[in-house]
Amino acid sequence: MSGFPWGAFAPNLGLAAAAALAVMLATFAAAVRKGLHRIVDVAWGIAFTAVALVSLLASAGEGDLVRRVLVTVLTAVWGLRLAAHIARRGRGHGEDPRYDALLAKAPGNRDLYALRMVYLLQGALVWLVSLPVQAAQYVPGRPSGFAWAGVALWACGFLFETVGDAQLARFKADPANKGKVMDRGLWSWTRHPNYFGDFCVWWGLFLFTCDSAAAAALSLISPLVMSYLLTKGSGKPMLERHMAERPGYAEYVDHTSGFFPLPPKRRG
Repeated sequence: MSGFPWGAFAPNLGLAAAAALAVMLATFAAAVRKGLHRIVDVAWGIAFTAVALVSLLASAGEGDLVRRVLVTVLTAVWGLRLAAHIARRGRGHGEDPRYDALLAKAPGNRDLYALRMVYLLQGALVWLVSLPVQAAQYVPGRPSGFAWAGVALWACGFLFETVGDAQLARFKADPANKGKVMDRGLWSWTRHPNYFGDFCVWWGLFLFTCDSAAAAALSLISPLVMSYLLTKGSGKPMLERHMAERPGYAEYVDHTSGFFPLPPKRRG
């Protein structure tokens, strides 16, 4: 197999950064008009989709067409599903308390502070986390077992995210469950099926680069950063701090795996 085409790939890094920045700036403009910065969460999945599509176009004549199309489609399906879910979930709600708390610290103009601390930061994270999606487009040679294992791992993650989100939405839609802890379905196997799903999705996309040692070495930071964010950063810890005082949550923690799915412990 020939080496990784660094010369062809290098411009893609700039194009991907421009795509992520364009999505975030457009979202910032819409958020300022609406006075609602929570819509940046919708832009997260859209920005990854934009990076994947730009990389697909920029890599024409490079890499393997099957790998390029697969990684682009899987990224877009994941990103657009997530964006639609977050948009539905936030419809009719005011500002997210996380952004209220952050913007309360603004030393000057709140919107400009949000631009620096939220939109540009998230744009940079999209660029960094999307490295496997960018690099996979340029990996030479036909996909091997690594890529097909990546498809399987992505599918597992997508299933956990989609089913977990749907189960939680149905639970919350029932007024009888107000104030209760969701402990059914996938939520009885892990306290965070959606975050575990994200974890699988990004390790799955990383596997698309593993037919090239150079591309894999470049891209490894992506699933590592995503894993850290989900388990130690803004994912699991932040949500669990928010839930800690809810009645029944301590018991739920005692009987349910914190991240990786495991059979629920017997109560009693």
